[in-house]
Amino acid sequence: MDFRQLRYFVAVAEELSFSGAARRLHVSQPPLSLQVKALEEELGSALLNRTNRKVELTEAGSLFLEQARHALSYLDRAGDVVRQAARGEAGELRISFTASVPMFEAFPHIVQTFRGRHPGARADLTHMSTGQQLRALAEKTVDIGFLRPSPLFEPPANIAVSQLWQDRLVAVLPSDHPLARPCRPLPMSALADESFILFPRGLGCGLFEHVTVLASRAGFAPHVRQEAREGATIVGLVAAGMGVSVLPETYMKTGIPGVAYCELATPDAASRVLLAYRADDQAPLLRRFLDTALQESTH
Repeated sequence: MDFRQLRYFVAVAEELSFSGAARRLHVSQPPLSLQVKALEEELGSALLNRTNRKVELTEAGSLFLEQARHALSYLDRAGDVVRQAARGEAGELRISFTASVPMFEAFPHIVQTFRGRHPGARADLTHMSTGQQLRALAEKTVDIGFLRPSPLFEPPANIAVSQLWQDRLVAVLPSDHPLARPCRPLPMSALADESFILFPRGLGCGLFEHVTVLASRAGFAPHVRQEAREGATIVGLVAAGMGVSVLPETYMKTGIPGVAYCELATPDAASRVLLAYRADDQAPLLRRFLDTALQESTH
Protein backbone atom coordinates (compact mmCIF):
# COMPACT_ATOMS: atom_id res chain seq x y z
CA MET A 1 0.00 0.00 0.00
CA ASP A 2 1.33 3.43 -0.89
CA PHE A 3 0.00 6.97 -0.84
CA ARG A 4 -0.53 7.00 -4.60
CA GLN A 5 -2.96 4.12 -4.26
CA LEU A 6 -4.76 5.98 -1.46
CA ARG A 7 -5.07 9.11 -3.61
CA TYR A 8 -6.41 7.06 -6.52
CA PHE A 9 -8.95 5.29 -4.32
CA VAL A 10 -10.16 8.51 -2.65
CA ALA A 11 -10.61 10.18 -6.05
CA VAL A 12 -12.66 7.24 -7.37
CA ALA A 13 -14.70 7.07 -4.13
CA GLU A 14 -15.50 10.78 -4.27
CA GLU A 15 -16.23 10.87 -7.99
CA LEU A 16 -17.91 7.44 -8.03
CA SER A 17 -16.40 7.17 -11.49
CA PHE A 18 -13.09 5.81 -12.71
CA SER A 19 -13.13 8.10 -15.72
CA GLY A 20 -13.97 11.13 -13.56
CA ALA A 21 -11.20 10.27 -11.11
CA ALA A 22 -8.73 9.86 -13.97
CA ARG A 23 -9.60 13.33 -15.31
CA ARG A 24 -9.31 14.84 -11.81
CA LEU A 25 -5.89 13.29 -11.25
CA HIS A 26 -4.67 13.90 -14.81
CA VAL A 27 -3.82 10.22 -15.32
CA SER A 28 -5.08 7.63 -17.76
CA GLN A 29 -7.81 5.31 -16.57
CA PRO A 30 -6.16 1.85 -16.97
CA PRO A 31 -3.28 2.37 -14.49
CA LEU A 32 -5.69 4.03 -12.05
CA SER A 33 -7.96 0.97 -12.18
CA LEU A 34 -4.97 -1.35 -11.75
CA GLN A 35 -3.74 0.52 -8.65
CA VAL A 36 -7.16 0.47 -6.99
CA LYS A 37 -7.45 -3.25 -7.74
CA ALA A 38 -3.99 -3.85 -6.27
CA LEU A 39 -5.05 -1.96 -3.13
CA GLU A 40 -8.14 -4.15 -2.75
CA GLU A 41 -6.07 -7.30 -3.20
CA GLU A 42 -3.60 -6.17 -0.55
CA LEU A 43 -6.41 -5.39 1.88
CA GLY A 44 -8.21 -8.62 1.05
CA SER A 45 -11.55 -6.89 0.62
CA ALA A 46 -13.51 -5.20 -2.15
CA LEU A 47 -13.76 -1.46 -1.63
CA LEU A 48 -15.89 -0.70 -4.68
CA ASN A 49 -18.77 -2.38 -6.47
CA ARG A 50 -18.33 -1.87 -10.20
CA THR A 51 -21.02 -2.24 -12.83
CA ASN A 52 -21.29 -0.96 -16.38
CA ARG A 53 -23.55 1.83 -15.16
CA LYS A 54 -22.08 2.99 -11.85
CA VAL A 55 -19.48 2.62 -9.13
CA GLU A 56 -20.53 2.26 -5.48
CA LEU A 57 -18.62 2.00 -2.23
CA THR A 58 -18.89 -1.24 -0.30
CA GLU A 59 -19.33 -1.06 3.46
CA ALA A 60 -15.60 -1.76 3.83
CA GLY A 61 -14.90 0.92 1.24
CA SER A 62 -16.88 3.54 3.18
CA LEU A 63 -14.92 2.78 6.35
CA PHE A 64 -11.62 2.76 4.51
CA LEU A 65 -12.41 6.08 2.77
CA GLU A 66 -12.51 7.92 6.10
CA GLN A 67 -9.16 6.49 7.17
CA ALA A 68 -7.57 7.14 3.76
CA ARG A 69 -8.64 10.79 3.93
CA HIS A 70 -7.06 11.12 7.38
CA ALA A 71 -3.83 9.52 6.16
CA LEU A 72 -3.61 11.83 3.14
CA SER A 73 -4.38 14.85 5.33
CA TYR A 74 -1.51 13.91 7.68
CA LEU A 75 0.78 13.49 4.68
CA ASP A 76 -0.18 16.90 3.29
CA ARG A 77 0.41 18.55 6.68
CA ALA A 78 3.78 16.83 6.98
CA GLY A 79 4.72 18.12 3.55
CA ASP A 80 3.67 21.63 4.53
CA VAL A 81 5.83 21.47 7.66
CA VAL A 82 8.84 20.34 5.64
CA ARG A 83 8.36 23.15 3.13
CA GLN A 84 7.91 25.69 5.94
CA ALA A 85 11.07 24.41 7.64
CA ALA A 86 13.01 24.78 4.40
CA ARG A 87 11.84 28.40 4.25
CA GLY A 88 12.71 28.99 7.91
CA GLU A 89 9.05 29.26 8.91
CA ALA A 90 8.69 26.09 11.01
CA GLY A 91 10.68 23.70 13.16
CA GLU A 92 12.20 23.83 16.63
CA LEU A 93 14.78 26.35 17.81
CA ARG A 94 16.55 25.52 21.08
CA ILE A 95 17.43 28.74 22.89
CA SER A 96 19.46 29.06 26.09
CA PHE A 97 19.93 32.13 28.27
CA THR A 98 21.61 33.28 31.47
CA ALA A 99 19.54 34.22 34.51
CA SER A 100 19.71 38.00 34.04
CA VAL A 101 18.72 38.00 30.36
CA PRO A 102 14.91 37.82 30.85
CA MET A 103 15.17 41.04 32.88
CA PHE A 104 16.03 42.96 29.73
CA GLU A 105 12.75 44.24 28.32
CA ALA A 106 13.88 43.40 24.80
CA PHE A 107 14.29 39.66 25.51
CA PRO A 108 10.61 38.68 25.87
CA HIS A 109 9.83 41.10 23.04
CA ILE A 110 12.29 39.25 20.77
CA VAL A 111 10.72 35.87 21.58
CA GLN A 112 7.16 37.17 21.19
CA THR A 113 7.96 38.89 17.89
CA PHE A 114 9.65 35.78 16.52
CA ARG A 115 6.73 33.55 17.50
CA GLY A 116 4.25 36.02 16.05
CA ARG A 117 6.09 36.14 12.73
CA HIS A 118 6.58 32.37 12.58
CA PRO A 119 3.62 30.61 14.25
CA GLY A 120 4.76 27.27 12.82
CA ALA A 121 8.04 27.46 14.73
CA ARG A 122 8.62 26.27 18.27
CA ALA A 123 11.03 28.07 20.62
CA ASP A 124 12.35 25.79 23.38
CA LEU A 125 13.86 28.01 26.13
CA THR A 126 16.37 26.73 28.71
CA HIS A 127 18.18 28.57 31.52
CA MET A 128 21.94 27.81 31.51
CA SER A 129 25.13 29.49 32.68
CA THR A 130 27.45 30.96 30.10
CA GLY A 131 29.86 28.02 30.34
CA GLN A 132 27.04 25.49 30.04
CA GLN A 133 25.72 27.29 26.97
CA LEU A 134 29.07 27.21 25.22
CA ARG A 135 29.35 23.46 25.86
CA ALA A 136 25.78 22.91 24.69
CA LEU A 137 26.44 24.87 21.49
CA ALA A 138 29.54 22.78 20.82
CA GLU A 139 27.60 19.57 21.49
CA LYS A 140 24.70 20.80 19.31
CA THR A 141 22.13 20.40 22.08
CA VAL A 142 21.15 24.08 21.77
CA ASP A 143 21.06 26.27 18.67
CA ILE A 144 21.49 29.75 20.07
CA GLY A 145 22.55 31.23 23.40
CA PHE A 146 22.28 34.53 25.25
CA LEU A 147 25.59 34.75 27.11
CA ARG A 148 27.00 37.11 29.72
CA PRO A 149 30.73 36.31 29.59
CA SER A 150 33.67 37.69 31.51
CA PRO A 151 35.69 40.58 30.01
CA LEU A 152 38.42 38.07 29.09
CA PHE A 153 36.07 36.00 26.93
CA GLU A 154 37.13 35.16 23.39
CA PRO A 155 34.69 32.97 21.44
CA PRO A 156 35.96 29.63 20.12
CA ALA A 157 36.64 29.52 16.39
CA ASN A 158 33.43 27.59 15.70
CA ILE A 159 31.19 30.02 17.63
CA ALA A 160 29.98 33.34 16.21
CA VAL A 161 28.76 36.10 18.53
CA SER A 162 26.92 39.39 18.22
CA GLN A 163 26.63 41.91 21.02
CA LEU A 164 23.05 42.68 22.00
CA TRP A 165 23.16 44.76 25.16
CA GLN A 166 25.54 46.21 27.71
CA ASP A 167 25.01 47.20 31.31
CA ARG A 168 27.32 47.60 34.29
CA LEU A 169 28.13 45.54 37.33
CA VAL A 170 27.29 47.24 40.62
CA ALA A 171 28.12 46.55 44.24
CA VAL A 172 25.10 45.13 46.08
CA LEU A 173 25.21 46.02 49.78
CA PRO A 174 22.88 45.81 52.76
CA SER A 175 21.16 49.18 52.97
CA ASP A 176 22.69 49.82 56.42
CA HIS A 177 26.24 49.01 55.26
CA PRO A 178 28.73 51.84 55.93
CA LEU A 179 29.67 51.95 52.22
CA ALA A 180 26.01 52.49 51.35
CA ARG A 181 25.59 55.59 53.54
CA PRO A 182 25.61 57.45 51.24
CA CYS A 183 25.94 55.21 48.21
CA ARG A 184 28.63 56.65 45.96
CA PRO A 185 30.86 55.17 43.20
CA LEU A 186 33.17 52.65 44.83
CA PRO A 187 36.55 51.33 43.73
CA MET A 188 36.55 47.54 43.65
CA SER A 189 39.29 47.62 46.30
CA ALA A 190 36.76 49.02 48.80
CA LEU A 191 35.21 45.52 48.90
CA ALA A 192 38.45 43.68 49.59
CA ASP A 193 37.58 42.85 53.22
CA GLU A 194 33.97 41.93 52.58
CA SER A 195 32.37 38.49 52.52
CA PHE A 196 30.85 37.81 49.10
CA ILE A 197 27.72 36.02 47.97
CA LEU A 198 28.29 34.86 44.39
CA PHE A 199 27.11 32.39 41.80
CA PRO A 200 28.80 28.95 42.11
CA ARG A 201 32.20 28.93 40.49
CA GLY A 202 31.78 25.41 39.08
CA LEU A 203 28.91 26.41 36.77
CA GLY A 204 31.09 28.21 34.28
CA CYS A 205 29.28 31.41 35.19
CA GLY A 206 30.45 34.49 33.32
CA LEU A 207 29.43 36.74 36.22
CA PHE A 208 31.55 34.79 38.72
CA GLU A 209 34.51 35.07 36.37
CA HIS A 210 33.91 38.78 35.83
CA VAL A 211 33.83 39.47 39.58
CA THR A 212 37.03 37.52 40.18
CA VAL A 213 38.74 39.39 37.33
CA LEU A 214 37.72 42.74 38.85
CA ALA A 215 38.92 41.63 42.29
CA SER A 216 42.22 40.36 40.92
CA ARG A 217 42.84 43.66 39.14
CA ALA A 218 42.08 45.43 42.44
CA GLY A 219 44.68 43.28 44.22
CA PHE A 220 42.60 40.77 46.15
CA ALA A 221 40.76 37.46 45.88
CA PRO A 222 37.14 37.64 47.04
CA HIS A 223 36.24 35.72 50.18
CA VAL A 224 33.13 33.77 49.11
CA ARG A 225 30.94 33.17 52.14
CA GLN A 226 27.89 31.87 50.31
CA GLU A 227 27.00 30.64 46.82
CA ALA A 228 23.56 30.80 45.22
CA ARG A 229 22.31 29.79 41.78
CA GLU A 230 19.76 32.59 41.36
CA GLY A 231 20.47 36.30 41.25
CA ALA A 232 17.31 37.18 43.17
CA THR A 233 18.40 34.75 45.91
CA ILE A 234 21.76 36.52 46.09
CA VAL A 235 20.04 39.89 46.49
CA GLY A 236 17.82 38.43 49.23
CA LEU A 237 20.84 37.07 51.10
CA VAL A 238 22.54 40.46 50.88
CA ALA A 239 19.40 42.07 52.30
CA ALA A 240 19.59 39.57 55.16
CA GLY A 241 23.08 40.79 55.99
CA MET A 242 24.89 37.64 54.89
CA GLY A 243 27.46 39.55 52.83
CA VAL A 244 27.83 41.70 49.72
CA SER A 245 27.78 40.90 46.05
CA VAL A 246 28.52 42.28 42.60
CA LEU A 247 25.73 41.88 40.06
CA PRO A 248 24.52 43.50 36.84
CA GLU A 249 22.49 46.65 37.48
CA THR A 250 19.62 44.79 35.79
CA TYR A 251 18.96 43.11 39.16
CA MET A 252 17.81 46.42 40.56
CA LYS A 253 14.50 45.53 38.86
CA THR A 254 13.88 42.75 41.40
CA GLY A 255 12.66 45.41 43.84
CA ILE A 256 13.90 43.47 46.89
CA PRO A 257 14.02 45.89 49.86
CA GLY A 258 16.92 46.28 52.23
CA VAL A 259 19.71 46.59 49.66
CA ALA A 260 21.66 49.41 48.04
CA TYR A 261 23.22 49.30 44.60
CA CYS A 262 26.43 51.31 44.32
CA GLU A 263 28.23 52.02 41.08
CA LEU A 264 31.70 50.52 40.69
CA ALA A 265 34.23 53.18 39.77
CA THR A 266 36.11 51.13 37.21
CA PRO A 267 35.62 51.01 33.43
CA ASP A 268 36.00 47.22 33.31
CA ALA A 269 32.72 46.80 35.19
CA ALA A 270 30.93 47.04 31.84
CA SER A 271 29.15 43.74 31.17
CA ARG A 272 28.09 42.47 27.75
CA VAL A 273 25.22 40.24 26.73
CA LEU A 274 26.10 38.34 23.57
CA LEU A 275 24.08 36.27 21.14
CA ALA A 276 26.07 33.12 20.30
CA TYR A 277 25.52 30.42 17.70
CA ARG A 278 27.54 27.92 15.67
CA ALA A 279 29.29 29.75 12.87
CA ASP A 280 28.55 27.03 10.33
CA ASP A 281 24.85 26.73 11.18
CA GLN A 282 22.96 27.95 8.14
CA ALA A 283 19.51 26.70 9.22
CA PRO A 284 16.89 29.12 7.82
CA LEU A 285 14.97 29.20 11.11
CA LEU A 286 18.11 30.16 13.05
CA ARG A 287 18.90 32.93 10.58
CA ARG A 288 15.37 34.30 10.91
CA PHE A 289 15.70 34.37 14.70
CA LEU A 290 19.06 36.15 14.46
CA ASP A 291 17.51 38.78 12.20
CA THR A 292 14.64 39.28 14.64
CA ALA A 293 16.93 39.48 17.68
CA LEU A 294 19.30 41.99 16.13
CA GLN A 295 16.43 44.15 14.85
CA GLU A 296 14.43 44.13 18.06
CA SER A 297 17.38 44.54 20.44
CA THR A 298 17.96 48.08 19.19
CA HIS A 299 14.35 49.23 19.77
